[in-house]
Amino acid sequence: MRIDHLFKHTEYIASVAAWIYDEFVIKTGGSISFNEVVAYLSNTNDRSFPMAFVAIVDNECVGTVSIFKNDLKTQEALTPWLASLYVSPRHRGQGIRYKLIKHVQEVVKELGYEAVYLRTEHTSEYYKSLGWIFAYNAVDEKGQETEVFKYTLMA
Repeated sequence: MRIDHLFKHTEYIASVAAWIYDEFVIKTGGSISFNEVVAYLSNTNDRSFPMAFVAIVDNECVGTVSIFKNDLKTQEALTPWLASLYVSPRHRGQGIRYKLIKHVQEVVKELGYEAVYLRTEHTSEYYKSLGWIFAYNAVDEKGQETEVFKYTLMA
């Protein structure tokens, strides 16, 4: 498996957009369109946020993760954020999710940040098991309760 920037693999943008749209827009009551997700992903790069990465196994995209400047509009001071973590169902349980998370941590550290944040509504125990620290409960711009976690990057 290798992890690389999505913009270097444009053939996967539609698939990744479908995953993100289904998991993080439709299921959460989001209001952006599928085409807006495609446009957003089409504008990622390796110099500034947002950044999007794909996990590739045998020329198949099997997962994705992003780094956003902010993933919780009610918490604008915190940056950057791990976001849109997704692994295709038939590739789960193989450590891909863990490797995508570690990749984000490495990139954020290389960019000079001391910490990375994430929000979750359902997977707090998993992130705790990886050393993420619960920061606090928050409410997003849609009124949904979420938990904010922080991972401090060691020098």
